[in-house]
Amino acid sequence: MDGMTDTAQQQLRAQPRLTRPDGSPIRIVVVDDEQSLADLVAMGLKYEGWEVKTAANGQQALQAVREFRPDAVVLDIMLPDFDGLTVLQRLRSAGFDVPVLFLTAKDSLDDRVAGLTAGGDDYVTKPFGLEEVVARLRGLIRRTAAAAEESSVLWVGDLMMDEDSYEVRRGGQQVDLTATEFELLRYLMRNPRRVLSKAQILDRVWSYDFGGRASVVELYISYLRKKIDTLGPPMIHTVRGVGYQLRAAE
Repeated sequence: MDGMTDTAQQQLRAQPRLTRPDGSPIRIVVVDDEQSLADLVAMGLKYEGWEVKTAANGQQALQAVREFRPDAVVLDIMLPDFDGLTVLQRLRSAGFDVPVLFLTAKDSLDDRVAGLTAGGDDYVTKPFGLEEVVARLRGLIRRTAAAAEESSVLWVGDLMMDEDSYEVRRGGQQVDLTATEFELLRYLMRNPRRVLSKAQILDRVWSYDFGGRASVVELYISYLRKKIDTLGPPMIHTVRGVGYQLRAAE
């Protein structure tokens, strides 16, 4: 695999840096049993400011996706225990719809069709340039983000809200909310990591000025904390003198 040329590096630096909706770094899992190749790809992705974990076989890949919750997976088809197509099938069966970029040494139509039919999103053929991998990943992540914006499902860390079904879960556990609690949480989840003042929350959730009764915000924040923050590390934070912030648990 070729490294990045100076021109490619300049072009990538000129593009806006991609992040998750909450402002945290994009996460990628790179799966290849050639350690030197995996390390080189990881180095290029870290240059983008992304967080990267590597895996050398299919079993490690499944574990890395479960634990790291990546935004995309770079997946070699040929692995020592079971192939990349099997890894993808197991991920999809387990409910992981993370986009997958296949790496393959086979430049045959059948291999490419098999990968995409199995649920893969794109592929590059070895040998490849590192800038091509980065460009294709950026495209996958952008398309996934655009689809998520059209979806009724919001995610912040392990907290999920389906705006259509009014379902809320944290870590897979259902959270029952009142209508007002739901609207407050929706506002927080649509503005992850942003500090929202009590006045902003009153205006958005209650739609009118409570005449200084900002204590109602404190009350409903406490209700949410009892239902959300008791299911894991705290996600709802007070920024003293400013307001409240929802962010993924670290």
